[in-house]
Amino acid sequence: MSQRFSHIGICVQDIEQSIRFYRDALAFSVAENYQIGNEVGRTMEVDGVTLRSQFLRREDGISLELLCFDTPDCFGPRERRAMNQYGLTHLSFWVDDLDAALEKVRAAGGTVHSHTDNDLGYIRLIFCTDPDGVRVELMQTAKAPE
Repeated sequence: MSQRFSHIGICVQDIEQSIRFYRDALAFSVAENYQIGNEVGRTMEVDGVTLRSQFLRREDGISLELLCFDTPDCFGPRERRAMNQYGLTHLSFWVDDLDAALEKVRAAGGTVHSHTDNDLGYIRLIFCTDPDGVRVELMQTAKAPE
C-alpha cells in the first residue's frame, strides 16, 4: 500500500487574515477552496458543521488546509502552545534572510517572539506565531564567509 503526506489542517478565526499571513510571510499560494456542510460532520466528530476550507500550497510541496467554521462556534485558546505540550508543537521553515522574513511575518499579521532568537553560529532560529497562535519556527543557516 502506497502512502504519502497530504496536508496540515489549521482551524482559523479569520480566514482572510490567515491567507494573508501564510501567503505573504511564508510563500504559500492560494489553491482550491470548498464550502463544506454536515456531510463531513461524522468524520470531524462535530454536529451541524458548516465551514470554508481553503488550501494553500508551496512550491516545495507543503500544503495547508485552513478551516474557518461558520457552525458550530470554535473554541479554545488562540495563543502559542508550550513546546512540551502533547500534540503539534510547530511548523518550521528554512529562510534565506531571517531578518527580512521576520519583517514579512510582522507585516502579514503574525507575531515575532524576539526572546526566542537564537544564533548558534551555524544556524539562527526564532519562533513566531500566526494570527491564531500556531507556532512557526524560522531557520537560517550561517552565511559562508566572504
